[in-house]
Amino acid sequence: MKPLYDSIGATYTVTRRADPAIVETLVRRLALRENTEGAFLDLACGTGNYTHALAAVGGRWHGVDISRTMLDKAVARSTRGGGRGIEWRMGSALSLPFADGAFQGVSCTLAIHHFPEIRTPFREVHRVMSSGRFVLFTSFPDQMRNYWLCHYFPRMLDRSCAIMPTRAATETALLEAGFVDVEIVPFEVTDELQDLFLQSGKHRPEMYFDATYRANISSFAAMSDPTEVESGLARLRSDIDDGTFAEVARRYATPDGDYAFVVATRRAR
Repeated sequence: MKPLYDSIGATYTVTRRADPAIVETLVRRLALRENTEGAFLDLACGTGNYTHALAAVGGRWHGVDISRTMLDKAVARSTRGGGRGIEWRMGSALSLPFADGAFQGVSCTLAIHHFPEIRTPFREVHRVMSSGRFVLFTSFPDQMRNYWLCHYFPRMLDRSCAIMPTRAATETALLEAGFVDVEIVPFEVTDELQDLFLQSGKHRPEMYFDATYRANISSFAAMSDPTEVESGLARLRSDIDDGTFAEVARRYATPDGDYAFVVATRRAR
C-alpha cells in the first residue's frame, strides 16, 4: 500500500515547518549543546523540517522515513545548502537500518500513530542508541477528545483517536523496550505556532477553511469524509460569524495540554 505521506507529501512543506518552541524543547531535552559531536537520529523524519532545525544547533544527524516522496524533499533541501551534512535513509521504524549503539539521542515528531504498533519501533530505537534520550512529540487520545474539533468533525476525531497510542501504552512500551525515567511534559498550542498540524488552529479557527492546510494534516487527509468536512466547516463558519464559537471552544478547554513531549532515557551500554 502506498504510504499516506507519499500522497500528501506534494504540498506538505507549504504549511508544515519546524516550530521554534518545539525545536527549543527538543534541543534542551536531547542536550544538543552538550553533545555537538554526537550522532543523532530523527525517526520518521518526513521532509526533514525538524531534522534540519536540530542539525543547525549541533550533532551529526541522520533522518529515516518510509516515504520516498517525503525523503526526496528532505534531500532536495539539503542539496540547496540547508542540510549541514545530514544523512538520509529510507527505512521502516520496525527494522531500523542502523548499527547497534549508533546514536546518542533520537527524536520523533508527530509520527508514532502511523506505526503499525509501537513496541517494535521502541525496541529498535533502544537498540540503535548507546545512551542519551529518546524524545517524542505526540498527542494522546485523552488530549484529542478535548479538541473543539470534536464538536465539528466528531467521526474524524473518533477515527484519529483510535489510532493514537494512549499515554499508558506509550509509557509501558518505552519501559518494556528498556528505557528508564519516562517523563511526560504537556505542550499548549498558541496562536504563534508555525507547524500547522491538527490542533494548530486552536486559537485561529479560520485556518480550517484553507483546503491546502487541511490536506497536509493526516486526520483530514485520511480519517475524514467529504460530507462531514463540508457540514463541519459550514457549522464552524456559522458559529464564528454569530459569536457562538467562543462558547464552544470554552467548553473544550482543558489543563492537560494539547500535545505532549515524552522523554525517555537510554542508560549507557
